[in-house]
Amino acid sequence: MSDSSDLQCGATDNEISWFSLRVGSVFIILATSMSGALFPVLARKTKWIHVPKEVFEFAKYFGSGVIIATAFIHLLAPGFDELTSPCLSGIWGDYDWAPAIAMMAVFAVFLVELFAFRWGTAKLRALGVEGYDAHGHCAGPSGAMGAHGPEGTDSVGAPLSAGVARILPSEAELEAGDEHTMTETSGAAQILGVAILEFGVIFHSVIIGLTLAVDENFIQLFIVIIFHQMFEGLGLGARLAFLDLPRAYRWAPLIGCIAYGVVTPIGIAAGLGVRSTYNPGSATASIVSGVLDSTSAGVLLYTGLVELLAHEFLFNPVMTGASNGRVVYAVVCMLVGAGIMALLGRWA
Repeated sequence: MSDSSDLQCGATDNEISWFSLRVGSVFIILATSMSGALFPVLARKTKWIHVPKEVFEFAKYFGSGVIIATAFIHLLAPGFDELTSPCLSGIWGDYDWAPAIAMMAVFAVFLVELFAFRWGTAKLRALGVEGYDAHGHCAGPSGAMGAHGPEGTDSVGAPLSAGVARILPSEAELEAGDEHTMTETSGAAQILGVAILEFGVIFHSVIIGLTLAVDENFIQLFIVIIFHQMFEGLGLGARLAFLDLPRAYRWAPLIGCIAYGVVTPIGIAAGLGVRSTYNPGSATASIVSGVLDSTSAGVLLYTGLVELLAHEFLFNPVMTGASNGRVVYAVVCMLVGAGIMALLGRWA
């Protein structure tokens, strides 16, 4: 550990190299982030882009691995480093705050989803719609996506199994107003699920942008972040693409992609604006980034392990009835995504 006298724990007088390229990185990262996130959504929602079903399958499972690796390698590990910085003192040195904050985030997400699920099912039950899962696990014509899309069909809209079909409300159970409320509640539940996922990604992306704007090893970090943001965007976009939303929410996937695409460039621009004094290793920056990284890690861990892995492989009737070959293919795609993101953690 460096001597305390050598630490730069406050504002610094930075000498920024590659300034023109740093400015250009705002637009380059914007393009790569946006393209990674938008491609799955546009490919599935538009008729003029014809993408084979296998590509969507790969993107979906690859994205699950990316999200889980991002939580462990790109969020939780930096959270440990930032919240154990030698610049911090007092309460920050008395406890391992990174895992504690991540744990609190896991329980916070769980409680939000628990109460939202109970509220949605209670509302539908009051309308006389029994057995309907407002969380989206057993309804709708899209792929098995947990809170990020209904479970019960495969990714190209194969028919519901008989067991699942029996618990859905029949037409006789639905009046016009009730059906509207049901689809609105289901859409809101799916939006909540993917909003939680995006929440975990966005704060991390802002910090990445701030760091890239002032980091001394700019070229190496820039190259890695191009791939990092593109793969992370692909994982998020694959989830957004398979949302089965009512018409009122049809723009939500595009809004989610755009929000993801712009946050890192905004972070870079903000970092360039304070480039002469901003110090990522300062006490204040370490606390802010450490808390945000640890919180985001908890959010993505819950989303990745519960909503993606458990609901994709264990509770998805399509996957439980699939051939061994298809399951192995899905697992390999997921491990490839996790492996690539873990490898990128070697440099960023």
